[in-house]
Amino acid sequence: MSKATDERGRIYLPKDVRSRFGERYRIVELPSHVALFPVDEGPLEGLREAVGDAFEESEADELKQDARRAISEEIEAEDQERSENREA
Repeated sequence: MSKATDERGRIYLPKDVRSRFGERYRIVELPSHVALFPVDEGPLEGLREAVGDAFEESEADELKQDARRAISEEIEAEDQERSENREA
């Protein structure tokens, strides 16, 4: 499917696309192109559907805390690796 932007830079998606994928999309800029990804109305419900019952007992706040903790640990590990590489 090919679409052009209007004078204000808008792209109109056909009704059948909107009815299949929804009204909200995330725009992702990649090195060679731009992609649209549908955004679930209930993102946690979409996640639960995708991963089954892995998060069945978890609340949104717990999931957010776990994600923040994991990201912080990754950043600390990367910082430590960079520091070690500079010293070597």
